[in-house]
Amino acid sequence: MTQPLRDEHGTEIVYLRFGLGWDPARRKLWGKTSEIDLNIAAMLYSDTDLIDVVYHEQMLSTDTSVRLHGDNLTGEGPGDDEIITVDLSRVQPAVTAIVFVVTCYTGQPLARVENAFCRMVNSATATELTRYDIATVSGTGFIMGGLFRPTGTWEFREINQGIAAKHPVEATTEIPNHL
Repeated sequence: MTQPLRDEHGTEIVYLRFGLGWDPARRKLWGKTSEIDLNIAAMLYSDTDLIDVVYHEQMLSTDTSVRLHGDNLTGEGPGDDEIITVDLSRVQPAVTAIVFVVTCYTGQPLARVENAFCRMVNSATATELTRYDIATVSGTGFIMGGLFRPTGTWEFREINQGIAAKHPVEATTEIPNHL
């Protein structure tokens, strides 16, 4: 599914928020609670070349248009536990795609993570544009979708695919299939 980035009035959406949320681990494994650490990442491409990544080890893109606002290690807290914001007006012209990936750093299958979701929100209006229940995904990673500008105008393209990845670098082999 591809959707143009316009609000209900036809105005182009420029500021987006990508949120990731999950509940902390409550199950005990051999008498010990196993923490769950999910991460959201934005991978910036120029055609099929990966040119920048925003994730828990690099929280700001080179052009400062994409920013991760903290790394939650447990899922504690209500709502979005990790947030990436994107200012499309500041993305460098060489970037043709920004793909959003969720990975489980601690290695649990996403299907075992309680109430796990990711979503895209119009930051100007706080309107949720798309949402995925990733607690039903097989694999330790998930490619949500991406922002693409094939003709100079940004659009969102759903990918919605489970993958085997505990770290964003492990997802890089799967993403080119969707560019």
